Amino acid sequence: QRFHGAVQLALGWAAWKTYLGRPDTDWNRCASMGVLGNALWQGGERPEDAIPVLEVTLALHRRFWPNDEQNILGVQTNLAGCLDDLGQHHEAVVLKRETFDRQVATLGVSNECTILSGNNVATSLLGLERWEEAKTLLGEKLLPAARKSLGADHNLTLRLGQNLADALYSDPERTRDDLLEAETIMQDVAQRRRRVFGPAHPETRNSEAWLSHVRAKLAHA
Repeated sequence: QRFHGAVQLALGWAAWKTYLGRPDTDWNRCASMGVLGNALWQGGERPEDAIPVLEVTLALHRRFWPNDEQNILGVQTNLAGCLDDLGQHHEAVVLKRETFDRQVATLGVSNECTILSGNNVATSLLGLERWEEAKTLLGEKLLPAARKSLGADHNLTLRLGQNLADALYSDPERTRDDLLEAETIMQDVAQRRRRVFGPAHPETRNSEAWLSHVRAKLAHA
């Protein structure tokens, strides 16, 4: 069961107080610190308080459990998400890129966790308006891997397609061919979501709205 808000925050503090007296080398103490960091980020009113807690958690994992790579990458992902929420996008994308590169090296580019991590990088690149980097990552690496390993109807594959269309559409130096490619992608995404999720699903409606935006821009291109 997942908890939110004040309940999540209270449980985070309770976990930390349970193991507070143990040494830094105690794994449960470090894990409880991570729980507290996530609670401060997601359940508190001051998510900036989570940054030092998550940073210390990450440092302890790297120092005492350097071979526990998936836990290290998990803490790093949470820290990047918190930085993103606080508007520190440049710092966040560095951590996200590092996480993605390690997952490519350890899990392979076709692993679902790796693809999801890559999409996190792409989302940050879009937010930073680094259109060419986003298009290259999405179009040349992530989408081909997702279509092959997850299938064309998988929700993550469809999210990647929509993000690629976003990059093509939003780039101020876009060409008419870019808009046509974005339209083709969004038409495919919208049709698949309608078939898989149904016409009333929020993801379907979002895709159809995006398709309308692209077509409206094409009409004036």
